[in-house]
Amino acid sequence: MNPMTNVKNIKKLSEQELTLGLKTSWHDQYKNSAWIFIGGLPYDLTEGDVLCIFSQYGEIVNINLVRDKSTGKQKGFCFICYEDQRSTILAVDNLNGIKLLGRTIRVDHVADYKAPKETKILDEDMAKLRKEGCAPSVQTNINIHKIKSEPLDEKKKKHKKLKLKKKRKKSKTQQREKHNSSASESETDSSKNSSDCDKIVRKKRKKKKQYKSSNDSDSNSDESK
Repeated sequence: MNPMTNVKNIKKLSEQELTLGLKTSWHDQYKNSAWIFIGGLPYDLTEGDVLCIFSQYGEIVNINLVRDKSTGKQKGFCFICYEDQRSTILAVDNLNGIKLLGRTIRVDHVADYKAPKETKILDEDMAKLRKEGCAPSVQTNINIHKIKSEPLDEKKKKHKKLKLKKKRKKSKTQQREKHNSSASESETDSSKNSSDCDKIVRKKRKKKKQYKSSNDSDSNSDESK
């Protein structure tokens, strides 16, 4: 099905619910799961890129970017779990059907997520999370899986932590605002979301490239001395 058609159908359902005065939503059937599926991702995106985009709508406590076991390359789809189940509604309504770096992505709820067998469970909270398929309603000390990436020096680690802290603070503010408004989407909104997500990814890559160039420059300066 065409993603744009899917978005239109969702909008029609929402309008019918408002007209009939129904208090329930099609999202309610997934109220016990804080997991969502993301398909059609560009193949050069990393876990960090996905986190930057989807953390706009809430705190992410787990991510599984599926990769090929032999090559290590990602397959173009992943699963993420939010701390608050309501964040899944915002993510599905706002990001399903948008274009990300030229590819149309699909975002949908996951009713019964099953973690890969080879993935190790880090603590009791994570074990409960995976068993029930829904993140705890209260903040807990959940250890997020370490994302595989290139080695980072101490300066870059500090910069990354500060950046992530700011993004989390910003996402929580946005989340509160969005929960107070109705989650409706049009083709114009979809186009805007696509542009915003592209900007997030490109901005992240640009900063990474600038930081790398700066490090190379400092290294060359030290060698000349």
